[in-house]
Amino acid sequence: MTQYNESTNEANCLLRHVCKLAGSPEQCTRNCQAWIGLHGASGAGGRISAANVPKGYRNLTLKDSPARESQSKIYATFDKYAETFERQFNPERSEAAERIKSFYLWSAQPGTGKTTSASALINEYIIAHYVGALKLGLTPQQRPAYFLSVNGLHQAHKTAYSPGAQETKDKYGETVTREVERSKQAPFLVMDDVGVRSKVSDSFIGVLYDIIDSRTTDDLPTIYTSNKPLHGAEETPSGLYDLFYDEDPEGKIVDRMRDQCAVVEFGGTSKRGRR
Repeated sequence: MTQYNESTNEANCLLRHVCKLAGSPEQCTRNCQAWIGLHGASGAGGRISAANVPKGYRNLTLKDSPARESQSKIYATFDKYAETFERQFNPERSEAAERIKSFYLWSAQPGTGKTTSASALINEYIIAHYVGALKLGLTPQQRPAYFLSVNGLHQAHKTAYSPGAQETKDKYGETVTREVERSKQAPFLVMDDVGVRSKVSDSFIGVLYDIIDSRTTDDLPTIYTSNKPLHGAEETPSGLYDLFYDEDPEGKIVDRMRDQCAVVEFGGTSKRGRR
């Protein structure tokens, strides 16, 4: 396990593995501008908060991820994948080989490290963006990445279009609009728990397709997590684990998700409670 200088802010900062000043008693403090830029002065703000990364995962990197040991082969792939994040500063990239690809992380078993890994990847992208922008003399974007809870979006959408007080419906309708726009525009997106519900409305399927189609069209990388494999309707009969088979029998969503997307199956049993 990596040892950090406990008298400094090293252990709390996502830049600890890339900053030359990490662990310095004089400069590795909460007054550091880089720390404030990523985490905010309070440690609960900055670009990590703007990215909506769940609080329990905001200090994770690939090196520190508790899923690294049990998913070592997958993490070897992720290490190489993170090296491609520098391509975000190449505005001329047009060839598929130069794109930052997407990943579909799935396992039928819960608690195998999918969300943990997706969170580590989004944090690595934010680090690469922040450091890379500064090196180029650019101002880092305030929201270079975004974490979308698909389950949370579904609940907001369901409330917005269910019977109830108009004030509540309007509030959740605004939440849906905001989440969709942020998800479509973010240079890097995590869509967590895709297909976790057994059945959703046609209206919500339309919302998901809008996000995924927009990102695929704009060549924007997305990390999906799910408890269902990524199948096309033409390949599999209806079944418990067919992604959106009932809601999207033509397979339009799956077809868009597959574009420049590598599928990774997480093995093992639940590691919940060990983070």
